[in-house]
Amino acid sequence: MVETLKAQRIDLRYLIDNFGLQRIRDDQFFGEWQTNLPELTDIEKQELDRVQEGYFNLVEYPPLLENVVKLTIVSPLLFIAGLYLSPFHIKAEKSLEIRAEDESVVIEGRIDILVLRQNFWVTVIESKQTVFSIEEGLAQILTYMLADPNPETPTFGMITNGVNFRFVKLVREATPKYALSDEFVIDNRGNELYSVLKIIKRLSQLGGE
Repeated sequence: MVETLKAQRIDLRYLIDNFGLQRIRDDQFFGEWQTNLPELTDIEKQELDRVQEGYFNLVEYPPLLENVVKLTIVSPLLFIAGLYLSPFHIKAEKSLEIRAEDESVVIEGRIDILVLRQNFWVTVIESKQTVFSIEEGLAQILTYMLADPNPETPTFGMITNGVNFRFVKLVREATPKYALSDEFVIDNRGNELYSVLKIIKRLSQLGGE
């Protein structure tokens, strides 16, 4: 009998035990978030400053829910990055399923936002309410990334609760391996959305290299 599980109920230990998932802490494994990052234009910086100011305004009217995070923070980031334009396209609430090797378990879920480039999964974005830490969504986003139908290429993801941002790289070989970027925080001094946008733009170009 096949057991069906919801992705949001999966934790990291489950992925380790059932899919052999391993975390890699070698900086060279996920160097893409640190190297060859594009420079931002003055206009892009101005737009990011407006997104940050919008966040400061929103937090004065709690609660900041997941849909509000997507509308006011994630969507503007994707727009500024140019990911609504060709050759990219966006899918929201995309259904997927992943099966354990022995076919005894099927995990079902819906990706919040998926950015595609000629069927290359550029970024899987999982957004959470600000009351949740991004660690709470890590297992969920890794589950979605494991369902990428192109196992020969790395999959990149971003998880955010609207305040904190972290990027993920997954490589599926005989044993799937993943690594994490540093964490970026929207209300730190300066505007760390600059770094977030640079990384989004860098990762979004990898499918065309």
